[in-house]
Amino acid sequence: MRIANIYNLGMKELRGLMRDPMMLVLIVYAFTAAIYTASKAMPETLNHAPIAIVDEDQSPVSSRVVTAFYPPYFTAPLLISQPEMDSRMDSGMDTFALDIPPNFQRDLLAGRSPAVQLNIDATRMSQAFTGGGYIQSIVSGEVNEFLDRYRSKASLPVDLDLRARFNPELNKGWFGAITNAISSITMLSIVLTGAALIREREHGTIEHLLVMPVTPFEIMTSKIWSMGIVVLVASGLALVVVIQGLLAVPINGSITLFMVGAALDIVAMTCLGIFLATVAGSMPQFGLLLMMVLLPLQVLSGGVTPRESMPMAIQAIMFTAPNT
Repeated sequence: MRIANIYNLGMKELRGLMRDPMMLVLIVYAFTAAIYTASKAMPETLNHAPIAIVDEDQSPVSSRVVTAFYPPYFTAPLLISQPEMDSRMDSGMDTFALDIPPNFQRDLLAGRSPAVQLNIDATRMSQAFTGGGYIQSIVSGEVNEFLDRYRSKASLPVDLDLRARFNPELNKGWFGAITNAISSITMLSIVLTGAALIREREHGTIEHLLVMPVTPFEIMTSKIWSMGIVVLVASGLALVVVIQGLLAVPINGSITLFMVGAALDIVAMTCLGIFLATVAGSMPQFGLLLMMVLLPLQVLSGGVTPRESMPMAIQAIMFTAPNT
């Protein structure tokens, strides 16, 4: 093994990458727009959910309920009539429609339990389940405060002090930014090395390399370090410019440690990319193999689904995955 051969072959791979505009666009997109949009698309909670209210009681307690919904969780409630409710729900104008029945306050003061109807557009799955619980809690809280005639604070027998480590605000965008960066590192490490090997095979240059005084180990190592350094530099820039800069995610841990872990992941994934490119006969076959390998790696790594929710056998298997 000669270091000079590995270096020169690696520089050849870098020059070939610079002449491939589609790969350059993919690298820039994966570490900028893909991370930013995917992180912003992860809703922290309800965000301006449209709600309409049918107030058939027109009483002080119903007015309290109406004014209890406000941004940023909900839009300003729109007071509508009973016939309008179904048509607005069918047209998708409202996600929630709350119907306060007549004599609502009188029944409450009489000790009865009047029913409040809540219609939910369940096609908006990201808001339907969470919003239903929010609305139930808000209505119950306003009714209890009205009946108590003052804002009461129930005393609990145990003072529960909640502390969320690493993400005190429970901001899903913070978590999503890091997981999306790791997903981009994993994907590009496989794609760049695999595409480089298949490109040489399709152009016939891999046979030229094999008859030259270089070993297969030197050829593979050159592809690993050249494509790996590209992904490592791009991930470092994404961490500083996109995650810390545009998304304003505070990183209190060691960036150096993260980059070391990313380097280990890159080495493993570039080796996997070479293996898939060796098995695949063409670029379309490589793309199909990539989907079969990359999708389970991302879904079962713990970034999308908590590892604790997986069967023990899956947890044990995924311990061997570099991106877990």
